[in-house]
Amino acid sequence: MIYARVIGTVVSTAKHPTYVGHKLMLVQPLDERSQDDGDTFLAVDNAQAGIGDRVIILCEGNGIRQILGVKELPIQRLIVGVVDAADAA
Repeated sequence: MIYARVIGTVVSTAKHPTYVGHKLMLVQPLDERSQDDGDTFLAVDNAQAGIGDRVIILCEGNGIRQILGVKELPIQRLIVGVVDAADAA
């Protein structure tokens, strides 16, 4: 799983049928102190996240297929939760 912040949305008129009805978000990975940590990437939203939200992203294909209930799909990263609070020791 990846801890990240949503920094934008992606709009596409031509897309794979699996993406129809799902929001595609641009996210910035974060470290344990909520500082930028790596390159941005795209993730499908399954948690009603918005720009500025800190989120948890699942990166395991079988888990994503089970959550979405689809046997075959080209989705590698799925936002599965919005983080309300995080503390670093």
